[in-house]
Amino acid sequence: MTFNDLNIIPAILKALSKENYTKPTPIQEQAIPAVLAGRDLLGCAQTGTGKTAAFAVPIIQLLSEQPNKPNTQRRIRSLILTPTRELALQISDNIQAYSRYTHLRCSAIVGGVSQKAQEQSLEQGVDILIATPGRLIDLINQKHADLRHVEILVLDEADRMLDMGFIHDVKKIIDKMPSKRQTLFFSATMPPEISKLVKSLLVNPVKVEITPVSSTADRIKQSVYLVDKENKQSLLNHLLQDKSIASALVFTRTKHGADRVARGLAKAGITAQAIHGDKSQNARQNALGNFKSGATRVLVATDIAARGIDVEELSHVINFNLPNIPETYVHRIGRTGRAGLSGIAISFCEIEEIPYLKDIEKLIRKTIFEVKDHPYPMLSTTLPLKTVGISASAALKPAKPKANPKPKPKSERFRKGSKTSR
Repeated sequence: MTFNDLNIIPAILKALSKENYTKPTPIQEQAIPAVLAGRDLLGCAQTGTGKTAAFAVPIIQLLSEQPNKPNTQRRIRSLILTPTRELALQISDNIQAYSRYTHLRCSAIVGGVSQKAQEQSLEQGVDILIATPGRLIDLINQKHADLRHVEILVLDEADRMLDMGFIHDVKKIIDKMPSKRQTLFFSATMPPEISKLVKSLLVNPVKVEITPVSSTADRIKQSVYLVDKENKQSLLNHLLQDKSIASALVFTRTKHGADRVARGLAKAGITAQAIHGDKSQNARQNALGNFKSGATRVLVATDIAARGIDVEELSHVINFNLPNIPETYVHRIGRTGRAGLSGIAISFCEIEEIPYLKDIEKLIRKTIFEVKDHPYPMLSTTLPLKTVGISASAALKPAKPKANPKPKPKSERFRKGSKTSR
């Protein structure tokens, strides 16, 4: 199937061709016709499946077919809510590219920067608005943004908005819109609160589920290194001496951790920058731009800041800290091995993270190969790791208790003053 088979108008086809889009991804193939038909949509898809075009292309077409009346103020007719600044700006760039041969105007409003330019953009009129919830609430309260004419609402990365505490803001924003509208809902995972929100917002939706979260691409080579916490930085510096690692996205659990790892890499002569929520918008965009251009070899990121990072030909993802949510591991490593390319995912596992590793292997239904031959083996456990090829989680499972242990005499178990009798 090609985009020509999806009944897309020539202006958008021309733009997609300019972006070198030839064949729709599975989510685009299923979502675009449903959205063009005016249906609500529930998309279960993770980053890297092509979901931005899956909702952006039909929105551009629907709005183009019913343009604003001449000599009237442009109104916000489609609102796309997203959790992070990076993702909002990326979606805005994509929509501008897809709509370049139409008369539509789109704009992104995000926190962390002056709102003056955003106010001016809204005053000039916007057809498609991409926004983070916090800044949009501010502009609504200041009477700069009017959502009374929204025809199509998109909630992107809804699970991440829940994680970031935005769900209450999202509900306030939805209350400002017409109840009669088309709603497109995208989430990589479906925790109970998100499922409840889906039921309250969507009417008889078409459900599109792509790449279940428990699966990881076979083309991604996965491995784990057992290493003590204090040696992780040294191990990372050692691995990155390998020049074949052209680009690496390194995940840390905390913002401070990201800064610390980036400083450690810089001391070792490895070009690296950190990206997280405490960085200014300009600093984050600068770091991302340097990474995409190859000026920076390593980008160190937290999970929240990494949403929206889309880098072609990313060779390696490195989990400096294993995530405590196994689905997050799948999202992380899914940033490599895209568009048919191979990728490599490396994880560091300290003793306290062994339970996380067990959960990950259970979710993906695979044993992650343990690399034993490295200069910083874990020393903080006395458990034997003798079997070649055995997974770290299997090797470090606690010993099973002996079967049918001989019970103590009843008189001893219930002796007055003993713990068992209290």
